[in-house]
Amino acid sequence: MNFLASIQIALRALRVNKLRSTLTMLGIIIGVAAVIVMIAIGAGAQARVEEQIRSLGSNLIILLPGSVTSGGVRMGAGSRSSLTEDDAYAIQREIVEIQAAAPALRGTGQVVAGNNNWSTVFYGVTPEYFEARNWVIASGKGFEPADLTGSGKVALLGETVARNLFCDADPVGQVVRVRKVPMTVVGTLERKGQSLMGQDQDDVILMPISTARNRVLGGNIAKRRSVGSISIKIREGADMAEAESEIRSLLRQRHRLQFGKDDDFTLRNLSEVLGAREESSRIMTLLLAAVASVSLLVGGIGIMNIMLVSVTERTREIGLRMAVGARARDILSQFLVEAVTLALIGGLCGIVLGVTGSYAIGYFAQWRIEVNTQAIALAVGFAAAVGVFFGFYPARKASTLLPIEALRYE
Repeated sequence: MNFLASIQIALRALRVNKLRSTLTMLGIIIGVAAVIVMIAIGAGAQARVEEQIRSLGSNLIILLPGSVTSGGVRMGAGSRSSLTEDDAYAIQREIVEIQAAAPALRGTGQVVAGNNNWSTVFYGVTPEYFEARNWVIASGKGFEPADLTGSGKVALLGETVARNLFCDADPVGQVVRVRKVPMTVVGTLERKGQSLMGQDQDDVILMPISTARNRVLGGNIAKRRSVGSISIKIREGADMAEAESEIRSLLRQRHRLQFGKDDDFTLRNLSEVLGAREESSRIMTLLLAAVASVSLLVGGIGIMNIMLVSVTERTREIGLRMAVGARARDILSQFLVEAVTLALIGGLCGIVLGVTGSYAIGYFAQWRIEVNTQAIALAVGFAAAVGVFFGFYPARKASTLLPIEALRYE
C-alpha cells in the first residue's frame, strides 16, 4: 500500500466519525491558537522594549549631581549642584570611549501660544544632546552657533507640545512664550513615544542651554555653569563598565575628592536597566509559549485516546486487511497518517484562530502585537510532532495484532 492510498483510507476513516474527529482536533486547535497568541503578545512586548531602548539612546549613561546632607538628612540625588558644562566637555575630550557628552538644564513651566497654553518640561541643551539621546528633527532646523553663544530665543517642540499648542497647524516660525519669555519655534522633533516609566517623551521643549540659563531659569543658575544632568553616549563596541569607571575617576579628580570620600555625583547605566528589561520580556515570552504548549499536550493525549478507541473498534477490519496481504507497516502507516492528519488539520484551523485572535486582542486591548512566521511554523511543527508522538503507540498496537485473533474479535 502506497502513501497516497494510506492518506485516502485515513481521510475516509475520519469522515465516518466527523463529530468525534472534530472534538479530537479541538484540543490541537486551541493549543496552536494559544501558542500563536501568547508568542505574539510576548514578541510585541519585546518589540516595545526595543523601541524604547532606541528612543532613549543606545549605550547611554546618565550623570546626575550628588546629594546634600542637611541636619543628618540626605536630600537625594540632584540636590547638590556638583556638575558643570566643563565636566561634560572634559569627559568627551579625555575619555576615548565617549562618543558624546551632553550637559542639560531642566525646568518646568507654562507655555503659551496665542490663545492656547500647555504645562510642560523644557531642557536647555547643547548640540551633543541630539546625538546622545537619539533626537531627530522632524521639520525645520536645529540651533545655530549664534543661538548657543548669544542665548538665542529659539526652541524646538516635541510632538505633544506642538499638537496641544497649534493643533494641525505648522508651528515652525510661530512664537511661543516659555515662562513669559517669547521664543521662535525653529523646528519640531520626531515622535519618541513613552519611556520605560510611562512618561511621554514628546511632551518637551528644547532650547539652547545658554538661553535656559540666562533668560528662562535666571537667578543663581545664571551665575554659574552648573547643569542638572549630563547624558553620555558610549561608542559602539566599547566596554560600558570600563567607560563608567573612567568617568568616575575623571570626575573625582576634577572635583578634588579625597580617597574614601563619597562621590558628589551619581552614575546611572541605562543599558543595564534596559538590558534587564529586555531579558525579562524575552523570558516572559518563553514562559507564555510554554504555558500555551500545555494545551497542545492535552490535545495530543486526546488524539491518542481516540486512536486507541479506533483501533479497538476496527480490530476486525485490521484482521481482514492483514489476511488479504496487508503488512504490519501498512497498518502502522495507516493509523499514523490518521493521527498526523488530525493534528495537521487542527493545526491549520488553530493558525487561523490564533492569527485572528492576536489581531483582535491588539485592536481591542490596544496592545503591541507581533505575529511572525516563526511562531506559526513552530506551532504547526509542534502539532505534527504531537500527532506522530501520540499516534505512534495506537498505530503500533494495531500493526502487531495477529490476523486470526483480530478476525475472531467481537
